[in-house]
Amino acid sequence: MKKFLAALVRYEQPLESVRRAIELCRGLDGLSASDKVFIKPNILTWTRAGTFPKWGALTTSRVVEDVIVLLKERGVDRITVAEGMVLPNIKDQETQDDAFEKLGYNTLKKRYGIKWYSVWERPFEKVDLGEGLTLGYNADALQSDFMINIPVLKTHNSVKVSLGIKNLKGLLDIPSRKKCHEQDSESNLHTMLAKLPKPLPPCLTILDGIYTLERGPTWEGSARRSNLLVASTEILTADMVGAKVLGIAPGEVPYLVHCARAQARPFDLSDVEIRGEKIEEAASPHEYRFPYNAEGDLPLPFDKMGIRGLSYPQMDLTLCTYCSLLSGPIMTSIARAWKGLPWDEVEILTGKIMEPTPGKNKTILIGKCMYQANKDHPHIREMIAVKGCPPSPRAIIKAFHQAGIEIDPVILEHLDNYPVLSMKKYKDNPEFDEAFFKVS
Repeated sequence: MKKFLAALVRYEQPLESVRRAIELCRGLDGLSASDKVFIKPNILTWTRAGTFPKWGALTTSRVVEDVIVLLKERGVDRITVAEGMVLPNIKDQETQDDAFEKLGYNTLKKRYGIKWYSVWERPFEKVDLGEGLTLGYNADALQSDFMINIPVLKTHNSVKVSLGIKNLKGLLDIPSRKKCHEQDSESNLHTMLAKLPKPLPPCLTILDGIYTLERGPTWEGSARRSNLLVASTEILTADMVGAKVLGIAPGEVPYLVHCARAQARPFDLSDVEIRGEKIEEAASPHEYRFPYNAEGDLPLPFDKMGIRGLSYPQMDLTLCTYCSLLSGPIMTSIARAWKGLPWDEVEILTGKIMEPTPGKNKTILIGKCMYQANKDHPHIREMIAVKGCPPSPRAIIKAFHQAGIEIDPVILEHLDNYPVLSMKKYKDNPEFDEAFFKVS
């Protein structure tokens, strides 16, 4: 049986730890000095409102710089770093520029002569992935000679892990990202993710686990200082090892199973040679789901607070990233609005496939997709529709007030400030060092 190489190393010091991971998996073997190299970190989103907990949510600037230094040592000069951040307005260049500046990418540009940009500034190219599926990819990634994919080592509340394959979604245009969340009997987010690596050039994947994240993909999860790196020139191999490190068997992650079957590979790591640390010693279980009550219709913290007269089912695979980023602010606003008196049997539905429950008095449909799916549903007594794509904060506030849930507008009207609220989890903990996200 052919063996695929993967490296699993402890992050112990700048440059040398990344060097060791790359050398152990032979990650840059065959790379030519004349090659165009495209680096894809994970900068999921950004706010200019203040410091927010990047640990476990964003790729460290430390690992990005180490990779660039190692490329420069090999004489590689054509290096581009690019990302497609999730923002309420993709034309918001100020926020994207602010992210690259504060993460030190302008310093990297001056120091090493790299280029960086947001994918929203650049052209997309339609790619036929077969079976009638066409997606729009960032053209620069497709046209590069070699790609280095540097996601974070983290779990994900809907697809269980967000690693190398999932990070490629940041190369897609908006219609393609939305298409990934469509669902029918033969296709869903898992089957779509499994197809993403197909058209891309040779790729080295480095999972940045200096900080790992439980219940990701955003800062609403809980970060840990794990000091781990996983690397492989085969993206599925990197992701299967990464999943195992997070305490999740690759065979329990549907999109990894789809990938493995497409390549006629086992998903139990029996065809993987792991160099460096022993996976049994490095692995640490990370939860991926936010806890819900036994019925699955109310977040467990709401249940423990005694909230009644409300149903807010768990998000499913059809909820796209833009709408999912509103879930945290909405839930926080609901918790603050609870005064101990039951609400009027209000149901909140999201995504594309949820259906109203008989007996509910008011049904809030969050987002254009949910409205279109249920606008004529016979079980709805009073429909309160929020039709935007994504819906506006003002429309959400109005909808909840109409349902009798008097949420305070302050969080939703100032979404830029919301991530900063999560900083208290890490206050005065020296393990969570902002220096990893700066370039000195």
